[in-house]
This record gives sequence, C-alpha cells and structure tokens, in this order.
Amino acid sequence: MQRVMILGQPGSGKSTLAQKLGQRSGLPVFHIDKIHWSAGWVERPRDEKTRLCLEVHARPAWIFEGGHSATWPDRLARADTIIWLDVPLALRLWRVVRRSLIYWGRSRPDMPDGCPEQFSLEFYRFIWRTRHSSRCAMQRLIDNAPPEKHIYILQNLREVEAFLNVLPKRSAPTQPD
Repeated sequence: MQRVMILGQPGSGKSTLAQKLGQRSGLPVFHIDKIHWSAGWVERPRDEKTRLCLEVHARPAWIFEGGHSATWPDRLARADTIIWLDVPLALRLWRVVRRSLIYWGRSRPDMPDGCPEQFSLEFYRFIWRTRHSSRCAMQRLIDNAPPEKHIYILQNLREVEAFLNVLPKRSAPTQPD
C-alpha cells in the first residue's frame, strides 16, 4: 500500500480515515479541500486544482482523500488501493453538523488556514442535490477499476475500525550503526 485513493461524499469520514491511515502507515496525507479552497473560502480555478492534484499523483507515495472527479482517472491509474466510504446520508449529515459545531469559527485540520468552519445552507443543499449522482459516479469508478487494484468499500464506523485494525503498524525507523 503506497498510493491510496479515498472516496466518499461529504461527511463520510474521508479526512478522519486518511489521518488515521497516515499515522498507521507513515504515508503522506493530502486533502482535496486544501487544494479546492484557498483562504477566505475562495475556490481555486479548475485548472489550478487539476494541476495540484496531478502533482500529488506524481509522487511515489500518498494517501489522497476527496474529489475533483476530473482527476479521478489519473488518480485511479496511479493508486494501488481504493477505499470508498459509502456511508448513509443521515449519518453524513449528522457528521457535517457535528464537525461544524466542533470547529465553529476555526479552520479544520483538513482545510486551508483562513477557512473557518460555519453552517452553510448552500453546502447542505449540495449534499442533498448530489446524494444520488455522486454515489453513482463513485460506484462507476469502483466497477470499472482494474482488477489489480485493492478495493475496500466501507459503510460504517465498525467496518472502518476493522479495516484499520488489520493493517500493520508502522515500525519505528531503525538507527544507523
């Protein structure tokens, strides 16, 4: 496991899983929200987001969580492991509300500085509006993934914890003689 693609809709737990997996494996973690947004909740231009994603894909090792589906084919081609967090809508909505309360007025660790957490009716509408189309896009990606890819579809916290628990822990670096 050297290049891990984590997919899921908002509130599915992508960032949390990426952080835990990064701690466990020692692989560098990249969050799409740090590419998608710049300070002040300003969305980067599409070409810039694509360029930044492709720079991550070119690295020898990574855990990359999140969207920008325009780059999914390249990310899929480079990834050896794909994890889809296919979590029910009600749980995702609850998690988005909860994280908004926890981080209210502060930037989350998976966000750029200058993007303080807030309640956004527009974001909740996006979650609702894309609940089927986004899930279908992820299902198509999984269905068409090459057979040599290691694919995990996790649907709840118990499955995520079980997945993490079977992974070997990163060993401490050895000291030179």
